[in-house]
Amino acid sequence: MTPRLTIGLPVYNGEEYLAESLDALLGQSYEDYELVITDNASTDGTADICMRYLKQDSRIAYHRLPRNIGAAGNHNHVFTLARGELFKWASHDDLYGRTLLERCVEALDERQDFVLAHSYNATIDSHGKIIEPYDYRIPTDSASAGTRFRGLLHASGGDDFYGVIRTAALRRVRPHDSYHHADRTFVMDMAMQGRFHQVPELLYFRRDHETRAERANPSIRGRCANLDPKRARGFNPAPRLLAEYALGYVSLIHRAPIDRAEKRACYRHLAEYLRGRVTKKVVSADSLPMVAPKEQVLSIDGIVPGHEKVTS
Repeated sequence: MTPRLTIGLPVYNGEEYLAESLDALLGQSYEDYELVITDNASTDGTADICMRYLKQDSRIAYHRLPRNIGAAGNHNHVFTLARGELFKWASHDDLYGRTLLERCVEALDERQDFVLAHSYNATIDSHGKIIEPYDYRIPTDSASAGTRFRGLLHASGGDDFYGVIRTAALRRVRPHDSYHHADRTFVMDMAMQGRFHQVPELLYFRRDHETRAERANPSIRGRCANLDPKRARGFNPAPRLLAEYALGYVSLIHRAPIDRAEKRACYRHLAEYLRGRVTKKVVSADSLPMVAPKEQVLSIDGIVPGHEKVTS
């Protein structure tokens, strides 16, 4: 029987955190899914970990690529293997609350015109300690494409990339590219397909650590080469990579399935954004995600499978 949801987990040299992430995914309360792992020719113990879990759970499929095609290529590749009507990318180093999938699937079932559902999120350190919780304030649930566009344009992040997405909508989005901030235009492309819902529970935990791609590759060219090894060769200076980023927005507005008035609004917001980048003009706070109140800071214990709550 075809599973309703496909979780795609692209990984490269993820042995440090992979098992912990797999435990969190396999311990989900929602069970009607397949977990497809695409190993980007890892050189560490990733393959051994995957094979061990493959023997334990029939929902897992493991594919090892013969060569490293870059993070963007691997993310795109794992999506081509999806069979479910819903799809979610997972990261090998992040953690997931036990009810994350259940809550997101329920949200999409209740909101047929929404294309993506995710949850509130927080950054955790290498030991799983919450260090930065966020209260999501981006208006991605707005019926106006222009409002969704402006909100995402001025917001840092891109964690909606890891939401539960309708596969049909995702197939209308261009594959993940490898220019600077390509994840931001990718999420924006999805937002042009429809509205997002944020489950008001802290269920997704993004891990920040020294070997994370963004920290291991501090330069623009280095980050882009991580997305596509070809970027390390040839003519790929930072100005070109930034220009491709701006043109990515123009392209997605042009092909977006929205009316002309909404497209004009998006072009206007983009022009304001680019002018602000040049002049260093500060964006108004109402369009930025706000830090959650301190009293909302929680522990992952009792929330994430494999992290049982300690009782005294």
